[in-house]
Amino acid sequence: MVSKKLPKDTLAEQLLELALQSGAEVAEVYQSRSLSRPVFFEANRLKQLETNQSEGTALRLWCNGRPGLAVAYGNVEPQAIVERALALSQLNQPEDVELGSNFQPAYPDLGAEVPVEKLVEWGKETIALIRDVYPEVLCNGDWECDVENTRLVNSEGLDCYYTDTTLSCYISAEWVRGDDFLNVSDGETERGNLQPNKLAAQILQRLSWAKENVSFKSGRSSVLFTSKAADMLWGTVQAALNGKRVLETASPWAERIGKQVVSPSLTLYQDPEAGPYSCPFDDEGTPTQSLVFIENGVLQNFYSDRTTGKQLNIPSTGNGFRPGLGSYPTPGLFNFLIQPGSGTLQELIQQLDDGLIVDQMLGGGSGISGDFSINVDLGYRVKNGQVIGRVKDTMVAGNVYTALKQLVQLGGDADWNGSCYTPSLIVEGLSTTGKNN
Repeated sequence: MVSKKLPKDTLAEQLLELALQSGAEVAEVYQSRSLSRPVFFEANRLKQLETNQSEGTALRLWCNGRPGLAVAYGNVEPQAIVERALALSQLNQPEDVELGSNFQPAYPDLGAEVPVEKLVEWGKETIALIRDVYPEVLCNGDWECDVENTRLVNSEGLDCYYTDTTLSCYISAEWVRGDDFLNVSDGETERGNLQPNKLAAQILQRLSWAKENVSFKSGRSSVLFTSKAADMLWGTVQAALNGKRVLETASPWAERIGKQVVSPSLTLYQDPEAGPYSCPFDDEGTPTQSLVFIENGVLQNFYSDRTTGKQLNIPSTGNGFRPGLGSYPTPGLFNFLIQPGSGTLQELIQQLDDGLIVDQMLGGGSGISGDFSINVDLGYRVKNGQVIGRVKDTMVAGNVYTALKQLVQLGGDADWNGSCYTPSLIVEGLSTTGKNN
């Protein structure tokens, strides 16, 4: 699979030596290598197998106090990348150097590889479970094993690396009923093992709920966001907790440390050892740490990289990540967890007298303002605690900060939606606009 020789590769040492010889005061090399083997299914059948490999190297240096960043992919010509970084540094303003030092930990590899044959087996099993119940449904999807190596080394003595192996899958079920087209999708990311039975059950539940199309009222309604849909709310919260947004005074919580900002039932945190998005160090080499952002509704902490932390007069929280290989570290999250409540999704549904379930939506998040207006791509109407059918042509609008103060119930069904671990939840008083079918 991917070269496990990354830690012994001498390219990083060559780049550091050349950079210092060429006039840089300090330098840093970030290396990333990945190999993925996705398995694709189309119209219920295995379509193709692929192997995708990538390798990137980023050199960051400071010359006369000015930072310069150069990136190369694949084979690297050391002298060329050093010269490019030096040239770019002359275009930038001087800034303080924020580098870790004398830190050479040995991190264990995360996850385990799975053969392609197992990925194919999981894919076929999931599709068979769905089509045993709904033979008219067409399933498309992919199952993947991805191995990533990361190494960060600098001229101050920092040298850290680890290998991360994750398994992921995504499946969509298409159901055409005359002029009505239904698409239900779901996925899973784990280390070590994927669960066809669980994934198929989630798809089958949605297909069952969608047998009938029903209308939904316009007005103020209670809305149940499934764990898959709830991530729309948490994107705004993550932005508000970003130390950079605090410095820019863009976060409405900039002056709210120690104060109630959301429902007392909410506790939000990060955990470097949790789930498939665990991470031992950030892209600045700072060890990641467990950190509670909001506890029982009260704001406790923001997250930051080295530079932002210094400006906020707090230590880095180990959240300095690069949006891309050619980007400078900036505050980011490796995972984000919402402490679950209690009750299954079905028990949450039973609490609704006349409400809406949002499971898939069209349109992005609300941004840091918190205002959102989304089209419901896949949603269901609930009456007297029972799902009575799928709704179409329905919109939901509101404000995230207000909604999280009007939280009625958190479910106990937390699951990973990307790097966010969230349960389903019920919010009251959101504006809904429906159309009679």
